[in-house]
Amino acid sequence: MTNALADTHVLITGAASGIGAACARRLAQDGAQLLLADVNGEGVRAIADELGQASLEADVTRSADIQRMFDAAYERWGRLDVLFNNAGIAGARPLFEVTEDDWDRMLDVNLRAVFFVLQAAARRMRQQAPIAGSELRGKLIQSASIAAYRGGQAYMVHYAASKAGVVSVTRTAAQVLAPYRITSNCICPGVVDTPMWKKIDADWAEIEGWPIGEAWKRRTALIPLGRPETPDDVAGVVSFLASRDSDYMTGQAVHIDGGLVMGN
Repeated sequence: MTNALADTHVLITGAASGIGAACARRLAQDGAQLLLADVNGEGVRAIADELGQASLEADVTRSADIQRMFDAAYERWGRLDVLFNNAGIAGARPLFEVTEDDWDRMLDVNLRAVFFVLQAAARRMRQQAPIAGSELRGKLIQSASIAAYRGGQAYMVHYAASKAGVVSVTRTAAQVLAPYRITSNCICPGVVDTPMWKKIDADWAEIEGWPIGEAWKRRTALIPLGRPETPDDVAGVVSFLASRDSDYMTGQAVHIDGGLVMGN
């Protein structure tokens, strides 16, 4: 255990599994105090109990739940230092078969909710004192994806669009919030071994008539570093972005992909 995040108060959305759960474990290991939120109440309680941290069930597409998350954080700590705005969904469907419901659901969770969670955090952070030992009042970290730059292949147009939107929102927020001493950055993971990618693999297999695991095999074979990405590969970067060491970074989309996308 390190003390890099000692006395740092962090809210993580989408914390019940995958990247969110791995980041919760890493940030707790690094000394942070956490409030873990997820629509999967049972799952997020299990992670919180494992780590001795707080949790709540929340649907980030509901404005009342967003407010309840921040009320809980500020009632608990009186402030919030870091938001890891991570909740999201994925799925694969051919471009000509994407329905209005498919599009609306993907954008609702992955972009609309991300923006309004960011907005709610920034409204409160701009009124609080700076973080101990820092010139900053708060840090916003969003989960985007390399799909924002590579597109969503043939079957993930709605997912790719949502994640490109997250990059754009992140950069606009960085400009607007800099005078308040609030930073905004996002991470762009690649092909990560998570329940989300298992769903993508299953969808892709159904479309192509492939066996389960074939899409995963084909995508990971392209990674220059020669192995699939794990949630822990992402967690270390999120811990860095939450720490004082990244105080002079804002407006960045950080690729964590084993070299799958080199440059924007």
